[in-house]
Amino acid sequence: MATDCPACAPTGDGWSVCFHGFDPADEGRREALCTLGNGYQAVRGAAAAASAGGPHHPGTYAAGVYNRLVDTVGDRVVENESMVALPDWTWLRAGPDGTDVDPFGPAALLENRALLDLRHGVLTRLVRYVDAEGRRTALHERRLVHRTRRHVAATETTVVAENWSGRLRVRSRIDGAVGNTGVARYRGLAAHHLHTERVDAPRPGTVLLTTRTSRSDVRIAVAARTRVRPDSAAASVVRTGDAVGYDHVLDVPRGSAVRVDTVVTLVTSRDVAIADPATTALDLLADAPDVPALLEEQAVSWRHVWRRFRFDLAGTGVPDAPDTARDLRLGLFHVLQAVSLHALDVDAGVPARGLHGEAYRGHVFWDELFVLPVLTLRMPEVTRALLHYRVRRLDAARRAARATGRRGAMFPWQSGSDGREESQSLHLNPLSGRWLPDVSALQKHVGLAVAYNVWHYVQATGDRDFLAAHGAEVMLEVARYLAELSELDPERGRYRIRGVMGPDEFSTRYPGADRPGVDDNTYTTVMAVWLWRRARECLDLIPVRRRDELLEQLGLTDRELRSWADRTRRSYVPIRPDGVLEQFEGASALPELDWEHYRRRYGDLQRLDRILEAEGRSVDDYQVTKQADVLMLFYLLSTDELRELLHGLGYRLPADAVRRTIDHHLARTVHGSTLSSLVHAWVLARAHREDALDHFRRAVRSDLADVQGGTTAEGVHLGAMAGSVDLLQRCFAGVEVRDGALWFNPHWPRDSGRLSFEIRYRDLVVDVRVRGREVLVRAACGPGDPITVRCGTTRRVLRPGGSVRLRARPGAPEGEPGRGLWPSVGGAHGPGPGGRVPTPWWRPVVEFRPWRRRPR
Repeated sequence: MATDCPACAPTGDGWSVCFHGFDPADEGRREALCTLGNGYQAVRGAAAAASAGGPHHPGTYAAGVYNRLVDTVGDRVVENESMVALPDWTWLRAGPDGTDVDPFGPAALLENRALLDLRHGVLTRLVRYVDAEGRRTALHERRLVHRTRRHVAATETTVVAENWSGRLRVRSRIDGAVGNTGVARYRGLAAHHLHTERVDAPRPGTVLLTTRTSRSDVRIAVAARTRVRPDSAAASVVRTGDAVGYDHVLDVPRGSAVRVDTVVTLVTSRDVAIADPATTALDLLADAPDVPALLEEQAVSWRHVWRRFRFDLAGTGVPDAPDTARDLRLGLFHVLQAVSLHALDVDAGVPARGLHGEAYRGHVFWDELFVLPVLTLRMPEVTRALLHYRVRRLDAARRAARATGRRGAMFPWQSGSDGREESQSLHLNPLSGRWLPDVSALQKHVGLAVAYNVWHYVQATGDRDFLAAHGAEVMLEVARYLAELSELDPERGRYRIRGVMGPDEFSTRYPGADRPGVDDNTYTTVMAVWLWRRARECLDLIPVRRRDELLEQLGLTDRELRSWADRTRRSYVPIRPDGVLEQFEGASALPELDWEHYRRRYGDLQRLDRILEAEGRSVDDYQVTKQADVLMLFYLLSTDELRELLHGLGYRLPADAVRRTIDHHLARTVHGSTLSSLVHAWVLARAHREDALDHFRRAVRSDLADVQGGTTAEGVHLGAMAGSVDLLQRCFAGVEVRDGALWFNPHWPRDSGRLSFEIRYRDLVVDVRVRGREVLVRAACGPGDPITVRCGTTRRVLRPGGSVRLRARPGAPEGEPGRGLWPSVGGAHGPGPGGRVPTPWWRPVVEFRPWRRRPR
């Protein structure tokens, strides 16, 4: 039986994750969690001796390498683009000559252990097995994917003949006959993307395999240098169709050890500054040092990264603090392996499941919304590079909008190589075995996520050059598309967005409707209003000449800008009489599900959609939510922003509207997405601490505990991993970047000791220490301009080398319900005592006025 053993960390400081034993049903999860990568490439953590198939799914992937294949499903032809599984260089077996024992075969395995060293980015494995003659052999492996040498990976394998002597054979291969077979529900579809072109041994000790993708025509070269010590081994090159490698044979005494070092380079034709992948792979391999030197470089590189991404949970009050700290590091580790400084010249986005597996075919969704806030405040240059993935696909988004008869930019729900919509048209329900229509492309809010990321990057960095050159154009084109999607309803006198889906993927249509989509999704509408307001600010921040050029280039007139302003006052948001923000128009009119019956019958309801479909029913017919939808507004928007938006729309809510809204949606959500628990932890953090901590633990451990029952094996959930860290900085420390200032609203549980971390704001490195409602902010010494730091009504100037201490809302009870979300009485909710509307304590609503050209 496989177990996870956090106590196995060599230093005992929560920087390692250890796995013991072998459980075929759990091996895929381990392989995903033990993935090593550097933002350019990643290698799943399958044991070197494991062959693809059954419980094992070794895989090597490179950011942005996609290919299309065509299938016939029933009477329909479908095309899917996938992140391609590249040649596998990790395969190595060793044992007595004349035997070919699969260590994971029946009655062979004696010991299996994997230890992931988060501090240094190294995977250590021990596999011990016995053959039919009772000879025991052990393989000790150390593996790395080099963080700074993007093309380089390496393994050091020590083979020990524990109780025998004789001839030892060591076999290593680069295998090009690989396919995308890591997701069970895809296995009936086409999976082989590569055509091997060359297998060769161009230099002593070196082998080379080149291949290319079948339709996207990406050329890939993998070169490997293998050295065996002692040097007495006889080596022979083995070429078998789509594979090439070495067999090394040597005599070994009983108990002796043989070390096998393999250094590998992977290069593709998508790389910059190369002439030919094969030539470059060989040249880089010749430059690469041996494994011990690579391990030293790796340690230094990760040490530098961890300084920027430091999070300390000091104190004994945090539940399971050592495990929580380790789990947070594990999440950060995998985020930093999927995206890195290599993104600066690699045209790739943020795949929802990282480079860790083949779920969602490696597509880019909106998960960057949860990832970028962590990167922006530490490595803003990486955020800027990732935003360029969207910038380069702006024209594709424009074409998609035009195809629907609208102007502007409609970014796809799933994106891959070129920015077209990659959402599948059919999906398989494993419970019923039926292929069903997939309408998830109706989620138009992904463009809002792109615009939100652009805006907050600029707020955190002050990078107006990016805004002027690229960001403003993206934001304006998304705003234009949503304005054209928003149509005036003469009867209500308000603008409505119809026929879409929100973040909740269960709500795809009205019962019995002949077209998919729902009307007036609250999240989509409110965020669209947010964007129309930001459009004015966006234009005011860029130079006048560039502003004039952009308005002329886009044909953006004063009349059109005024129409956006009108929408910020007259868009329709479905709100019940008791103040509950509905998910969409008519949602509360749907019947309630018999929750007790279904929980008693099925237990886990995360995939209630599949359960009901298998029964011949539809999840659309009930008040059921897969994941946070309306509550995403509380996650993304500051208190001030959300109040201003709804106030500007003319809505007056009861005093307990937020509490009612949270309770209503929480009671009907099955958390079928790992992001859902993250958002619920956020919105519950102020008033329902224990419930919030439960959701926080679930989000932090979502992949380590595989809370979705098998999905981690197909790739980790980067959004939940990064979002768990963001929860600490933005929710508990209350970090915001807006209005040219760094804001804090600390709310760390007083009995949980001290929360401390480091961020970078406007080129100034800042150390943040939070205890209860207080925050100490210290700026690093060195060059840099002063910054403005704010907390409530307090405003301070922080200079390099200086520090300020701030306290949130002096005298306010720490557990006051609703604080940080909405005032408990008065304000925008309605009249206070005596029917008088009190002066709100937040900043005044600023009317949106379209920008007018200044006289030349």
